[in-house]
Amino acid sequence: MSDQRILVTYLTQAKDLQKKAEGIAVGMTVGSWTDLPAAKQAELQPYLGEAAGVTPLETLPNGDTRGLVTVSYPTRNFTVDIPSLLTGVFGKLSMDGKIKLVDIQLPDSFAAGFPGPKYGIAGVRRLTGTHGRPLAMSIFKSCLGMPFDDLKTQFRAQALGGLDLVKDDEIFFADDKAPFYERIKAFRHISAEVAEETGKQVLYAANLTGPVTELVERAKRAVEAGAQCLLVNVLPFGFDILHRLAADPDITVPLMAHPALAGAFYPSPDYGIATPLLLGRLMRLAGADLVLFPSPYGNVALDKTEALQLANNLTAANATLKPSFPVPSAGIHPGLVPQLFADFGVDQVVNAGGGIHGHPGGATEGAKAFVAAIDAVVAGRSLQEAAEQSPALAAALAKWGK
Repeated sequence: MSDQRILVTYLTQAKDLQKKAEGIAVGMTVGSWTDLPAAKQAELQPYLGEAAGVTPLETLPNGDTRGLVTVSYPTRNFTVDIPSLLTGVFGKLSMDGKIKLVDIQLPDSFAAGFPGPKYGIAGVRRLTGTHGRPLAMSIFKSCLGMPFDDLKTQFRAQALGGLDLVKDDEIFFADDKAPFYERIKAFRHISAEVAEETGKQVLYAANLTGPVTELVERAKRAVEAGAQCLLVNVLPFGFDILHRLAADPDITVPLMAHPALAGAFYPSPDYGIATPLLLGRLMRLAGADLVLFPSPYGNVALDKTEALQLANNLTAANATLKPSFPVPSAGIHPGLVPQLFADFGVDQVVNAGGGIHGHPGGATEGAKAFVAAIDAVVAGRSLQEAAEQSPALAAALAKWGK
């Protein structure tokens, strides 16, 4: 593995992009080169980065060229973890003017050291008993300060609609009224009761919180309490905690990555980390089975090209990593399901909060509307046609349109 190379692409601007690439290659590895004596150059050569390609995109008014530069780094420079990777290819460089980290391509031998998804798409489908269609998920809305009995009622209402997953809101840290382990046990019991009634089991994704030093142990205790899935705010805690959770053999449930804090990294065209890398490739590498990201349709919409690239990074064939479920989120209502299906295909999770809880008939009817919409698009039927047999979908379309 020591002679393998990692290819890293940046979007930047300079008078001379080739010279910029060469400066990055040296500056992010051995620090200096031409001033070193020959003996020292020979010693450091195996650790030296190399300029691997330049793609000019536009000439700016100041005469600079804006474009993509690719630098090749030896794998021997890194330990097999994302903190090492991000520090080694973008740490101090991220403060060097207008430069954005666009992509990281790892050789299979290096990527094999990361856990990747434990379940992946096939495993989550197996757990939910769902095949041949997108999954449907809802989000708890109103959780902070809510009495436990109200949350139980809310969970049951969502589950009765035929959903595949129900997840906590990512802000659910102050849970004194519905403590983490207790609600896992309670919702597991309700899920079993609903399955007896409807024949459909719903997985509950509990928000894993606490000091980062305790998260692995809390996750193990959650599994013992009957957890079916865990939601992780990966970026606030750091990618490495996702890696450690996914790699632990005692944490035997899918991990769902939330994009909280991602907006601090990706929106600028000139700075930060591109979403297909940040929420796509790196989340999959670290072990997320399901990854939420802004949909191209809501009020925090992600550029559609980037969203599709992100989803492709989660699902593309890979020699060492299982695929992760893309979960385009925010602004989703039943009328958008045909567009979601056209854009992201069968292997996605249709995720909604207000689109379920805001249904005129309540959360159960909201969930039924999504299930009916998903069944319709998979069968090649229009939503209008499906709404003739589904009052819940008809009511949703009347409220949100198509």
